[in-house]
Amino acid sequence: MRYCLVLLSVLLAACGGDPVAPVSTPPVATAYVPHEVLEWKLPVSSVAAQPDLIVAPDGRLLLSWIATENEKWHVLRFASFNGQAWSASKDIARGDDWFVNWADTPHLAATADGTLWAHWLRRSAAATYAYDVVLSNSTDAGETWSAAMLVNQDGTPTEHGFVSLWAQSPTSIGIAWLDGRNMAGGEHEGHDGHGGGAMTLRAASVDSTLRKSVETEIDSLTCDCCQTSAALTDRGALLVYRGRDTKEVRDILATRLQDGAWTSPRKVHDDQWTMPACPVNGPAVDARDAQAWVAWYTAAGDMPMLRVARSGDAGDSFATPVDIDRGEALQGRVGIAVEGESVWVSWVREDAKGQSLWLARYPLDLSRELQRLQVASLQGRGRATGFPQLVAGQGGVYLAWTDVVDGKPQLRGARVAQKPM
Repeated sequence: MRYCLVLLSVLLAACGGDPVAPVSTPPVATAYVPHEVLEWKLPVSSVAAQPDLIVAPDGRLLLSWIATENEKWHVLRFASFNGQAWSASKDIARGDDWFVNWADTPHLAATADGTLWAHWLRRSAAATYAYDVVLSNSTDAGETWSAAMLVNQDGTPTEHGFVSLWAQSPTSIGIAWLDGRNMAGGEHEGHDGHGGGAMTLRAASVDSTLRKSVETEIDSLTCDCCQTSAALTDRGALLVYRGRDTKEVRDILATRLQDGAWTSPRKVHDDQWTMPACPVNGPAVDARDAQAWVAWYTAAGDMPMLRVARSGDAGDSFATPVDIDRGEALQGRVGIAVEGESVWVSWVREDAKGQSLWLARYPLDLSRELQRLQVASLQGRGRATGFPQLVAGQGGVYLAWTDVVDGKPQLRGARVAQKPM
């Protein structure tokens, strides 16, 4: 076993995927047996992109994606997987006025009462980055969906997006989003036509009737276009995002909704990454009881790095991070999922040979790397492949991602499970 792991490290070094630290030999235990990548066929045959993948309260996996019809109409669809087979796909919404973007994508949520929730982005004006967040729900397993409600109601033709959803109660959800209502002007210079002013982070609760309440501005200055991510701890929802200060330091921050109020945001780690523009590379979080794990990309000191850190107090503090990967080939686009006694982290690399999707597995304490797998080699390059999705479900961990085949986006999937003994 030790010989195989040493050989794996040598092979990874040859292909540019070398772990930051040598892979140590795990103890012989059921939780640490080798895993393998298996094909997971998705119920999507048409041109499609922007996948989202979540686990519903009943254990089903819910996959959503955007399909394009007649080069003008966009359709948000979803299907469910019960561990054996997929349901028929169903339409959530369609429109010709959507803002569709490789990084700012729709998301799903499900609450214990059986309600399904979905959000997408709708243009609010002719400007490129003028769009709003809209939200809909379904109480009949996705057969019909409510009229979409406007989540941000400031009425400004600015950016609103990069949403996180979570089950606030059995009948309501929490929603957080980046809100650009202050970006019409101000001292903080915009980028790529996004306008000036400061991007903010806001959150609210939405009940089953789509009534919004307790809207809060959590942070008055954040990174403009990095994904947010949320997970439930036993002390409330933990929200992570890329912050920004007046010196253009863009490190990862965490805040928790406790007793109806958001805690003061704190750094997951003091990377001190000074970056004059948004890197479009947000963090990912998963949690179990009082434990939480955050994975993120940084290029502090001009060295791209993928890091993961653990909290034992529901996000109040984090231990020193573990560096998983580094180097110019590292693209980030991270995912994280806790399965059994393992923490899985996914990320994307791109070098002269093309893009590739990777997974690393750690014990819950992050004390050592247990295994590293290349999930897929992608035909697509650059932004077109978007952000892969990673969740832990029945029988292993599951991934869904976009590839580009013959110039057209298509969805791909994989299941990672223990090898038969």
